[in-house]
Amino acid sequence: MCGIAGLFAYGAAAPPVDRSVLSRMNDAMIARGPDGEGIWISTDARIGFGHRRLSIIDLTDTGAQPMAHDNGRLMITFNGEIYNFRELRAELEAEGRQFRSESDTEVLLHLYDRYGADMVGRLRGMFALAIHDRERRGIFLARDGFGIKPLYFTDDGATFRFASQVKTLLAGGGIDTAPSAAGRAGFHVWGYVPEPWTMFENIRALPSGSTMWVDD
Repeated sequence: MCGIAGLFAYGAAAPPVDRSVLSRMNDAMIARGPDGEGIWISTDARIGFGHRRLSIIDLTDTGAQPMAHDNGRLMITFNGEIYNFRELRAELEAEGRQFRSESDTEVLLHLYDRYGADMVGRLRGMFALAIHDRERRGIFLARDGFGIKPLYFTDDGATFRFASQVKTLLAGGGIDTAPSAAGRAGFHVWGYVPEPWTMFENIRALPSGSTMWVDD
């Protein structure tokens, strides 16, 4: 279990990404990733990723996140485990691709570089991920088909925010916390909040098996 978070200040009037906001979001996820943390902010301060790490596959620093590919052309923050990553890596190596780590995270970066959004259909595992594509000027998000790994987002029309937990989004601040009638009704009827609803009107879960593209 790891924790991911991110901000995308896509609106012209949106303030740049504040490192302290990402730090607060990371701190709110320490229970999900006690083995380390990372923060990355783009050079124009319009996009920032956070990550809390629970080391499972690659225990070295080469598996740390957020992780870059091709000098930062692609950047990923990822929570989960890809069961068939070794087979996928072998296929990519057969095409001439080289790896610097033993992590499944790096395989995801190469897969996105090779297949784009279609990469998701090749994955066997549990995952929630976000990849910043510098050339396309946006973020690709995806969640596994069974919804094992959570992923929540909110968008105020200027800044897009995502995280593994609702409380992580709230820890970053700047979010409308108006209650959700649908979320509360679901809780009272079924004893849980059905996705994509949450207890907050402006926070949603990315549905199981879904992908999302966000750009400016």
